[in-house]
Amino acid sequence: MARVTVEDCIDKIPNRFDLVLAAAQRSRDISTGNPLTIDRDNDKNPVVALREIADETIDPDKLRNDIIKGLQKLSNPEFIEDEDEEDEDEVHSRLEEKYTINDELNDFKINNDSHDVQNKTNPGFHDVDENLIKSEDL
Repeated sequence: MARVTVEDCIDKIPNRFDLVLAAAQRSRDISTGNPLTIDRDNDKNPVVALREIADETIDPDKLRNDIIKGLQKLSNPEFIEDEDEEDEDEVHSRLEEKYTINDELNDFKINNDSHDVQNKTNPGFHDVDENLIKSEDL
C-alpha cells in the first residue's frame, strides 16, 4: 500500500494539530491492545493509526472523547455521574461530607512533616569555599 501522508488525512480532520493528537491517541490505543480496523502490512502503530483515519474506519469524535478522558484529572468513578441525575448543590454537599477542610489540613501537615524529614536527611547544596575547590583540583 502507498505511504500515508498528512494530505490523505487532512480531509477527515482539517486541523493538523487535532490530527496529530487523534493519531497519537489511536496509536496508544493500538499499543494497549485495541483491535485494528485495517490490515497492519508491517506498519508501525502511528502509520496504522493514520491509515485508519484516512480510510475513515474509526470515528474521529470517539478519538476526541478518548483524548479528553485521558486528560481529565478527576478519575474517581464515584464522582463521575451524569449531570442530569444530581444538581451541583447535592454533589458539593456530598463532597464536603467525605472530605473536610480538617482532612486537607492533616494531609498538608503530613506532607510537610515528611518533607522536613527529607530535608534533615538530605540537606541539599551548601556553599563551599572557593579555595577548597581549588585545592581539590590539584
